[in-house]
Amino acid sequence: MNTMTLWHISGWEFAALAFAAVLVGFSKTAVSGANTVSLAIFAAVLPARASTGVLLPLLIAGDVLAVVTYRRHAHWPTLWRLFPAVAVGVVAGTLFLVWAGDGMVRVSIGAILLFMAGVTIWRRRTAETPPDPEAVTHRTGRMKAHSYGVLGGFTTMVANAAGPVMSLYLLSAGFRKLGFLGTSAFFFLIVNVSKVPFSVGLGLIDGPSLLLDAALALFVVPGALFGKWAVSRINQRLFEQLVIAATIVGGVQLLLR
Repeated sequence: MNTMTLWHISGWEFAALAFAAVLVGFSKTAVSGANTVSLAIFAAVLPARASTGVLLPLLIAGDVLAVVTYRRHAHWPTLWRLFPAVAVGVVAGTLFLVWAGDGMVRVSIGAILLFMAGVTIWRRRTAETPPDPEAVTHRTGRMKAHSYGVLGGFTTMVANAAGPVMSLYLLSAGFRKLGFLGTSAFFFLIVNVSKVPFSVGLGLIDGPSLLLDAALALFVVPGALFGKWAVSRINQRLFEQLVIAATIVGGVQLLLR
């Protein structure tokens, strides 16, 4: 089965996918929530379920670039708290994909993103003191990490849409820019690589999809380089506002598409 022939990708459609690949790189090294725009473009050009399989290797390429760039800023206590809950979410997402249609997937993820964006905004407006990343070791911090971890694992498996979920968690935990980017870089590299066997088993990744990935991977690099340049020029308040705004836009796109 030839991917390019089956999906009849035109020059304009390939250009749209290339632009989405640039956004993948940018989201990994700058504003994580921007990745939802890439998700929407891929789902518009390719069949929705198949698009998740094509997008996953590009996300992994972006993750590698982000780890190389921000590897010294990861907060490992947060990561170790998240991974068990994420594993539960990935398994739940795999089971959900076995029977759920594209419409149910989009509505479910969109509703989750908008709900959590609202909760994050409310918490930030009502908090008396700024949150501390070290609070992840407290009981409340562990409960929050577990709930976001399950949602992150679920959303990343069914739609590669965990970026906004984990962005909201890291913002709510009080991470600054570099800690945010370093922690999310390792998180997504490990999680996305672990998803590959599940995606292959579901038929979402195959030889033809990897050929398309090979053609698009080159566009991830300039996006990542631009993100690295831009993030040092974005102040913390604007950074947080962009992450939340990108999450809301992505949720609305999923609900309306």
